Amino acid sequence: MKSKNKLTMCLSVFALAGALLAGCNGAGSKASDSSPSASPSASASPSPSASASAPPDANQPVDGGSIVISSFSDIVSINPIYVQDTASGDAQGIVFANLYDLDRQGNVVAEPWSLAAELPTISADGLTYTVKLKPNAKWSDGQPVTADDIAFTLNTMKNPEAGSPGISNVDKIDTVAKIDDQTVEIKLKQVFSPFLYSLFTPLAPAHVLKDVPLKGLEKNAYGSDPAKTVTNGPWKWTAWEHGQYLTFEADPNYWGAQKPHIQKITYKIYADQNTEVQALLKGDTNMTEAVPLTMLDTVKKQKGLNVILAPGPQYEYMSFNFKDDNFPDKYSPFKGQKTRQAIAYALNRQGMVDNILKGTGKLMNSPFLPGSWADPGDRAVNYNYDAEKAKQLLADDGWKANKDGILEKDGHKFSFELQYNAGNSRREQVAAVIQQNLKDVGIDVKPKGIEFSAWIDQNVTPGKYQALLLSWSLTNPDPNGESIFSSKYFPPAGQNAGWYKNEKLDDLWVRGYSVIDQNERKKIYAEAGQEISTDLPYVFLYQYGLPQALDATIHYAEADRPEPSLAYGYLFHAINWWVTPK
Repeated sequence: MKSKNKLTMCLSVFALAGALLAGCNGAGSKASDSSPSASPSASASPSPSASASAPPDANQPVDGGSIVISSFSDIVSINPIYVQDTASGDAQGIVFANLYDLDRQGNVVAEPWSLAAELPTISADGLTYTVKLKPNAKWSDGQPVTADDIAFTLNTMKNPEAGSPGISNVDKIDTVAKIDDQTVEIKLKQVFSPFLYSLFTPLAPAHVLKDVPLKGLEKNAYGSDPAKTVTNGPWKWTAWEHGQYLTFEADPNYWGAQKPHIQKITYKIYADQNTEVQALLKGDTNMTEAVPLTMLDTVKKQKGLNVILAPGPQYEYMSFNFKDDNFPDKYSPFKGQKTRQAIAYALNRQGMVDNILKGTGKLMNSPFLPGSWADPGDRAVNYNYDAEKAKQLLADDGWKANKDGILEKDGHKFSFELQYNAGNSRREQVAAVIQQNLKDVGIDVKPKGIEFSAWIDQNVTPGKYQALLLSWSLTNPDPNGESIFSSKYFPPAGQNAGWYKNEKLDDLWVRGYSVIDQNERKKIYAEAGQEISTDLPYVFLYQYGLPQALDATIHYAEADRPEPSLAYGYLFHAINWWVTPK
């Protein structure tokens, strides 16, 4: 779930200039486009100043030209208050400036293209943040970006009536006071140690949306109609053909001192990853964000393509839904802790890493990335592949095989639908492994692939599924996972879409962000890692990387190269990139 909160469905906070979702993509949190023609050219146009006899120096930035970025998922909406999937985050990062951005190490910074003029002033008690905007920042309709936009965005997101997935990042705010047109003072109700990352966010325009009723804001045309979506980034949103492409063109009135070199970006959407990669190999696209590992060697051998692969801030998981209403017989089979542990033992996670990820992933036992400061290490329970142990735990929890060999309990058959996004070759393979592994212990799994944007909007966000295979893309380095695992954040105001409740874990999240000292926080997250890996709202599968491929027309300085450790790092500093003809 390239996925927003601090996560994006893979979900969501996003930035071209230094960030990730959501969900997803992630994600998070994550889940590409053309001109209106049926087959847009992926070749970059030459700079207006280039001549036929003297091609431009590839080492020197030139203005003009275009690139085509591919995807196999469409967007949902790019309204900053609601983005929580990767595809929407991609588009949002192209057309919106962030209040603050992230540097390559994941630190919050005020870049030349950030809306803020400088890092915030923070009071000694950690409860007051003073933020100053650049005085020249403007929206694409010519209106200034002001303190009213900060106040509107934060106050709307923290209001449960708005149903923002990012509510947990801002609901510790007490007041947002306008000091002058460029300055706000934000007071917190309590210490919230990750709050600086909450300011790594785009803003919504108060002058456009302030009179829209909160309960109708998510379905408002703003964010889904290019003609009605006012933005403030280097490029403007010019077209969206659903399921086909989006286009973005450099805004001639962009306020920043650093202007984008690339004139046009097309985000072209393909039916699946294999078709997407074939388009890259043929030269129909210039960049692909996620090459399937089954095709990685072929892409690497292609002359003129550069591949970047490293473990990223993404982890895949299988989520259980605990809400009875989501099952035909009004009974969730996942409520027994031993049952969930049995499923974890039944899944050959290491086999997934070895055979599907080709050894490029790392097993995960909790929502904290391996090697990060919050990694609980051995405190988290590791579930080795053990089908016999799984069978015993299921029997202990009251499940017995019927005449067909499928487990039953109290008249309920252990059968469920496992949803994932269609076209994702990795998840198609993993879903097949899950189906077979669980069949071996008497559980009937029905994998179902669904088009990504419809799936996120209709199933994932409102929590209407039985089980799903998805990933979170961590949009900043802080380990706070309250929005997805706390019972305070059931849909629509939050990302706990599985309707999971654990009061001990609810308290641990609060304790974890209520202290500043990192060593104290580490102790708390070790306890949280133990608790969540024991109780298992998810089966945590693995951390993985997304192989990014770019063709030889895309250029950037070393300081602006893509950064795989960031959720949207494949577009890191893209405002500074340029293109030359093939």
